[in-house]
Parts: sequence; structure tokens; C-alpha cells
Amino acid sequence: MMPGQIPDPSLTAGSLPSLGLLAGISATTLTDQLKLAQDFRNLGAMLSPLHILGRLGKRPFTVEEEKDEEEEWRRRRRDKNKVAAARCRNRKKERTDFLQRESERLEVVNSDLKAQIEELRMERQQLMVMLNLHRPTCIVRTDSVKTPESEANPLLEHLAAEKLEASK
Repeated sequence: MMPGQIPDPSLTAGSLPSLGLLAGISATTLTDQLKLAQDFRNLGAMLSPLHILGRLGKRPFTVEEEKDEEEEWRRRRRDKNKVAAARCRNRKKERTDFLQRESERLEVVNSDLKAQIEELRMERQQLMVMLNLHRPTCIVRTDSVKTPESEANPLLEHLAAEKLEASK
């Protein structure tokens, strides 16, 4: 008997040496089951998605075409990622450059303000010296509040202490 050939229904499973586990089952039962299995295979082939696509006029993808398509998708994805990464690096560089320029500008403003503070301190000292020099000659009106003489000395002492600190 050839492989795939249906056995004669008069044979029993016990008389077929190659059936092994099927011993004891009648040949007609086996034949019916084989025919049923073959019908199921035909039905499965008819209901497969590839069979339906073939009927719609679309040819099914082969494994190589699917691999090529997947590789193309990955290549496009990598290209998009490269562009996005380059944009991200450029934005980061621009932000860093902006912050560096802003930092330099603020340092200049800070140094200008420190210079202005120093100028104002010097002007204040000069005005205090002029005020203290003018006090002894100043005519105080009787309706105004008089400044006690003891206040003039601490002011002069303060100015002298500031001069000593500045000379150090």
C-alpha cells in the first residue's frame, strides 16, 4: 500500500502491522476518519486568510517581502530618529548659547551696579564731610531742633574709620 492511499475496508486494523496504536480499530472507521480529516484540511485551506486574499485579487506576501518591508520600516524609523536627535541637539546647543550670553550680560550689569554703588558711597562720604565741616558755622534757628555737640564727634569718627578701612 502506498502512503496516502486509502486502505481496503475489509482489512482490520489488527491485520495492518504498521498501524501500531491503531490496532483493534476497524478499517472502515479509519477510512471514514481519514476522509473526514482530508475534508477538514480542504475546508481549512478554503477559509485561510491567504486564500481569501487570493480571491480578492491581492497576492499574499511572501516571507522575503515581509522581511524587506520590515527592514524598510526600521530604516525609515532610524532616519526619523536621527533627524529628531539632531533637532534635539541643536535646540540644546542654542539654549546653552543663549544662557551663556545671558550670563555674560548679567555679569556686565552686575559689575556696572557695583561700580555705581562704590561711586555713591564716595559721594555720601564727601557729603558727610561737607556737612560736618559746615555744622560749626551753621546758624541754628531757635524754632528748629538743635543737634547736640556730642553727635558731631561720632560722625567724624565714623568717617575717619571708613577712610582707614579704605586705605587698607
